[in-house]
Amino acid sequence: MPQHKQEPPGRIPAGGGRRLLLAVSGVLSFVAMLDMSIVNIALADIARDLDVSASTAQWAVLGYQLPVVALLLPAGRWLDGAGLRSAVLVSTAGFAVCGVVAALAPWAAWLIGARIAQGAFGAALFVLMPVLAFRAVPPELRARAMSVPATLGPLGAVTGPAVGGVLLDQFGWRAVFLVKLPLCVAAFVVAYRVMPRDGRLPAPDRRSLSDAGLVGTAVAFLLLALTFAPGAPAWLLLGLAAPPLLVWWLRGPGGRPVAAVLRASGTYAVNAAVLALAAGFAAMHYVVALRLQRDNGFSATATGLTVLAFPLAMGLMGPLGGRLADRYGARVTAVAGAALTTAGLSLLVPLGAGDGWSTADVAWRLALAGAGMGLYGGPAQALVMGAAPPGATATAGSVVQLARSLGFALGPALASATWGFAGPAADGAGAGAALTLAATAAGLAVVLLALRRTPPVPAPPGTTADTAPAARN
Repeated sequence: MPQHKQEPPGRIPAGGGRRLLLAVSGVLSFVAMLDMSIVNIALADIARDLDVSASTAQWAVLGYQLPVVALLLPAGRWLDGAGLRSAVLVSTAGFAVCGVVAALAPWAAWLIGARIAQGAFGAALFVLMPVLAFRAVPPELRARAMSVPATLGPLGAVTGPAVGGVLLDQFGWRAVFLVKLPLCVAAFVVAYRVMPRDGRLPAPDRRSLSDAGLVGTAVAFLLLALTFAPGAPAWLLLGLAAPPLLVWWLRGPGGRPVAAVLRASGTYAVNAAVLALAAGFAAMHYVVALRLQRDNGFSATATGLTVLAFPLAMGLMGPLGGRLADRYGARVTAVAGAALTTAGLSLLVPLGAGDGWSTADVAWRLALAGAGMGLYGGPAQALVMGAAPPGATATAGSVVQLARSLGFALGPALASATWGFAGPAADGAGAGAALTLAATAAGLAVVLLALRRTPPVPAPPGTTADTAPAARN
């Protein structure tokens, strides 16, 4: 086995090891995002098998999503001072073990506890994967490298229902939690053998835990408000409590370093664009699947195959987006991709009112939107990571991952609220309004990405922004 002690701390060995670790970053991004959606299709079976209500079973999903959102920023600050190899190994092993524990759950409390723990490890993976890809290649190839986790992550989210449906029919709901195990084991072995030893993993401090509590509570209030407001508008008052909690956190010792990185890098608009486009994509996915299956009479199989047009196109265009960004600039490529996604989502709006669309009518529009997402993903992430001050790449990665994860969580909630306020459940006007919301969010992302980076606030000595080409374009 090769000796890695001669490598500088954090430096990825050149050659095949770099390509392997880039693949690891993509695989782990895929499995972490897969868990954001794959369990949804198994909730009815979980509720029946464990003899709980549907609302209790829903925590098999929420139990994962809330820790991911709550821990992303605190985890980024914590992992900036950790050895990358140790962090990747512990996070991958913990994620896999929690999946096995969830699959063995004899009752709901066991399952929810395992999912909460898995969400904590998932948050660490979300932070680490762009950092791993960023360090695995030289500066001139970073946009191309960033396209790997940025493309495979959302691919995991959109293929989750299709993969979960097959597993559910053939093996039952427990297989949904085990499908990721072989990929996690392979990623662990590669990371263990290839990555240089570069430091230990410190224990989380009290500040990180309090930060997670503030952010998690704010997000929980917001999701609860959006979920229940259509039936009882008074729930919107709960959502008003979220912004003060976030402001309190940003002004505290845990949030100030994050705000400093955003000021130094000048990436407020890019992160906002990532959130907007993720919300638009997630809202579209929610509305299209529900509209086709429940209101247009498509079978579950036909719906799943139709929706797969989006990730297939995204996967095909993802590598091209990285190459175009390395050649022509990350910003122009990201804007072009977001504009293409906006066009695809806008063409889907008539689906809300129409009942006669075929699977082909829907699929080519989804493919257009997916192609745009593939072009946009890597370049947008390269804009953020390339502008991060040295020593703060994990924090920068956690911010962009939080923006994306928050968008995925908020999109369906916003679509559901819009649908509910616009009309009855089966009314085409409500579905059309929700799809309009999705297209508008994507259009907002185009505007935000087109904004040129403002001059950064001067940072302390030794923390100047990275000068990689991907960050400047």
